[in-house]
Amino acid sequence: MTLPIHITTLLFDLDGTLIHQHPSSLDVLFTILDEHLVPVMATALRDTQQFMFRYWTNSEEMEQDKKMYGELTDEFWLHYLKRKLWAAGLTELQTTDLAPVIQKELIERYKPEVYISDDVRPTLKSLRRLGYKMGLVSNRPNPIEAEVKDLGFKSYFDFCFTSGEVKMAKPDPKIFEHALYLADSSPEITAYIGDNYYTDIVGAQNAGLYPVLIDPRNIFPDVECHRINKISDLVSGI
Repeated sequence: MTLPIHITTLLFDLDGTLIHQHPSSLDVLFTILDEHLVPVMATALRDTQQFMFRYWTNSEEMEQDKKMYGELTDEFWLHYLKRKLWAAGLTELQTTDLAPVIQKELIERYKPEVYISDDVRPTLKSLRRLGYKMGLVSNRPNPIEAEVKDLGFKSYFDFCFTSGEVKMAKPDPKIFEHALYLADSSPEITAYIGDNYYTDIVGAQNAGLYPVLIDPRNIFPDVECHRINKISDLVSGI
């Protein structure tokens, strides 16, 4: 897919779109389940990833867990793991004994490193040469400007900011409106590219932007928006 001709401004998500954690926490979880000979449905990975994306979008489940267990406490993370196991198809009875064991293994084994696919920088470079205005909008709590520079992305973007800096977060349309202000652009000529349907796509749609979902693992096969498998699908010849 190439971008529609009327689009002149591109806004990007960071985590899961331009950079990735390798291995992902989900891959480590399913490796552990396999080692414990826990049977799961064929759609378990998709169902669990959908749940994880939705959970962190100010879901009722997340708010309930914060009130019940405290914000990001050990008990919170254990119950979050149980929710992921339920999403994968395990019963509540199965998770009672299994979740603490898996949680311990996850803590010991989940040591991810930042991974950037080979097509990311060439794609950003090509888009920049084509004259697009470009910005980076992340739902992280802390500033990312230093990291963006270290990643070698700084020259490609006109600006970057996080939800923590502006006190609003995707999918709130206001964070997209702030990005439009910084880009001196309007919704109808602006695209937002991200990997989380619930935050990136729904938020962009509600703000009137053109949404592009990067979905290499086919997590959202039925959504009504443009989907791409890799970032280089934004341009031809890469």
